[in-house]
Amino acid sequence: MEIAGSAALVTGAASGLGAATAAALAARGVTVYGLDLEKAVAGTTAPDGVTLLPADVTEESGVRESLARIDDDGQQLRLAVNCAGIAPSARIVSRRGPHDLDLFRTVVGVNLVGTFNVLRLAADAMSRLPADTDGQRGVIVNTASIAAFEAQIGQVAYAASKAGVAGMTVTAARDLAQHGIRVVAIAPGIVDTPMMAGMSDEVRAGLAASVPFPQRLARPDEYARLVLMIAAHDYLNGETIRMDGALRMGPR
Repeated sequence: MEIAGSAALVTGAASGLGAATAAALAARGVTVYGLDLEKAVAGTTAPDGVTLLPADVTEESGVRESLARIDDDGQQLRLAVNCAGIAPSARIVSRRGPHDLDLFRTVVGVNLVGTFNVLRLAADAMSRLPADTDGQRGVIVNTASIAAFEAQIGQVAYAASKAGVAGMTVTAARDLAQHGIRVVAIAPGIVDTPMMAGMSDEVRAGLAASVPFPQRLARPDEYARLVLMIAAHDYLNGETIRMDGALRMGPR
């Protein structure tokens, strides 16, 4: 699908995967609307072609307002990319007792419910657009994780949320086929994002060494390139694509 000259909605756009994706899309002639929490948007300078809007992906009102802004600007939303996510770690049972239930709800709420919230509202907006010559109206890219398939100790909430994202991919693609909307998920491995910033050089080097090839951390721009490839490849639909250098995570 040709996305140049259209609009894209990118969540988690103030940093990491979202920021890299927003910048890459803007460089390709896409008008990008980036969503992130208000405190993140306030402290970020967006590149040319990217408008940052404060919104919580778990709440309907903020996402609807952002979609209304796109419509008011006379733009056609052809691409939505869900990058917003959190990854706290906790064991099911630890010295402090059982896993905090509210923490589990929060992780699933942001990573899975938030993704679905944006997916459903973006798809609704796309469904009212004219189709291209191939019958396409839009593409939605969600972010799963290799933790959806083999997560490590302490990642039970994160793994459950990302498995949910991967699990709804085929169903979402089938649901939205009648509207000409494709749905694809990306399952990244270990990406060098701000989430990694608190780790020591030794830990980061150890993580890089665990990747078969290339033996390094993935870069956010590589995720962004995959988003562009998915948008351009009309026959990619209903699939979760691993971007992990052939990494299969061990328990620790």
